[in-house]
Amino acid sequence: MVKIEFLGPINKASLELEVKNLKELKEFLKQDESLKKWLDLCAVALNDEIIFNENTTFKDGDKIALLPPVGGG
Repeated sequence: MVKIEFLGPINKASLELEVKNLKELKEFLKQDESLKKWLDLCAVALNDEIIFNENTTFKDGDKIALLPPVGGG
């Protein structure tokens, strides 16, 4: 099981899922209409380190965070 956290304006409760990599996680999250738009905008962190490779393997107890873009002034 991995823990999925949705940060900032995504406004979703954390989930615990049985997924083996980022590609599988994205496929699962695409089923939720309110998350579809965020999947293309957000960076993804695995245990606080940004990942890009969809085949990165997750291990039991990993923490995954969806990081929405931020603006500043």
